[in-house]
Amino acid sequence: MATLDESNLVAICQLACTADKKKNLADAKLLIARGVLLGAKMIFLPEAVDFLTSDREKVAELAEPMDGPTVQAYQSIAKQHGVWLSAAFHIKSDTPSESKQVYNRHMIINDVGEVVSTYDKIHLFDATLNTTTIQESTWSIPGKGIVPPVACSVGNVGQCICYDLRFPEIALSLAKQGSDIIIYPSAFTQTTGAAHWESLLRARAIETQCYVIAAGQASPSGQKKSLYGHSMVIDPWGQVVASCHEGMDVCIANIDLGYLQRIRKKMPVLSHRRNDVYKLSKL
Repeated sequence: MATLDESNLVAICQLACTADKKKNLADAKLLIARGVLLGAKMIFLPEAVDFLTSDREKVAELAEPMDGPTVQAYQSIAKQHGVWLSAAFHIKSDTPSESKQVYNRHMIINDVGEVVSTYDKIHLFDATLNTTTIQESTWSIPGKGIVPPVACSVGNVGQCICYDLRFPEIALSLAKQGSDIIIYPSAFTQTTGAAHWESLLRARAIETQCYVIAAGQASPSGQKKSLYGHSMVIDPWGQVVASCHEGMDVCIANIDLGYLQRIRKKMPVLSHRRNDVYKLSKL
């Protein structure tokens, strides 16, 4: 657990993944190593860190089980560097009837390589953007609930994924359960990202008085810009304290738990909630 007077450096890795799982892993290894050199205690990677493909038929084919080689590789990286990792993967279901679908699973791996928490994305992105229709529900199985915050090296971390960002209830529930940091590994589209990304992230930070960390996917170099990138860290006052450049990049930020507590003490919004008028369940 982090203490209030420690330096709590985190690194946010912005990837540009494709269907080439080996290259994606090699790119992630380089960015993680850079984050470690910068002194990060915990490193945050995007949604779909294993692969991205527009061919929905290939999703189940490329996905692996929880104990597959890609997750094991990230466990080894965490152990090798002695650093905590956060990332989201496509994970095959163990249920035969769900063989053509996968879980969009966010994992937290500790500094000895153990998966200490998993969260399956509960809000699936089914939307029409201009002339493009995206239906995540055709290949992804929705999660069944929120998971409690995890005590990590830099504070208590609450897990979300991408489209969950549009639903403040999950963030408020995680804050009520004691989160210091709420994280959104993402692959936001260029259209929705340019319009809403930063506004939504800052809103979640302000209303929960938590740090918000969002590692995003950028579009691969030389391809049409379809993914927004712009990975960033927002402090509990709603200010952007770190952000990535275009393409693959790493940025760092300090998670100041003392500052977080001062913000909450001066404006205790969570204790001001009118639970006699409206109620927010913990799970």
